[in-house]
Amino acid sequence: MGRLDVFEAVVRAAHLYTEAEASTEAQTDLHPFEVRDVHPHLPPKCRSLFDDGYYAESTFAAFKFIEKEIKRISKVRGQVGFGLMMNALDETKPKVQINALSTDSEIDEQRGFRHMFAGAQAGIRNPRGHEDDIVDTPDQCLDHLALASLLLRRLDDAGVR
Repeated sequence: MGRLDVFEAVVRAAHLYTEAEASTEAQTDLHPFEVRDVHPHLPPKCRSLFDDGYYAESTFAAFKFIEKEIKRISKVRGQVGFGLMMNALDETKPKVQINALSTDSEIDEQRGFRHMFAGAQAGIRNPRGHEDDIVDTPDQCLDHLALASLLLRRLDDAGVR
């Protein structure tokens, strides 16, 4: 390899490094909600709580919002949390239907999302609503909000919101 070839290789590598570095710098200018593509319809309170360092409270607010959305859509009264989700998204008589339920795969999808909605209420929302000593990290909160976003987007895709 001649000197010119080595020089060209170094220049090309430096150019790639600069592009990668610029991309990383551009991402750091974005809010974590934008980087993680948190659903834009989550209440603004979720973002302000996150920004103020109240990560568990931000998570709780997001899943409380999902519960209210399922109540609104399903019109189920007198139930909350896990029970509400299991009732509203029941694959045999759904009040919130996320697909046509015409194939085994669609029935499985409805059942799976039923359990994800219910599990999120029991395993994520409830502890943060009943305990006062839960401390989440920013990354844990963003993971929770990513799940909340996934659930909301599935409702959006189904056309029920």
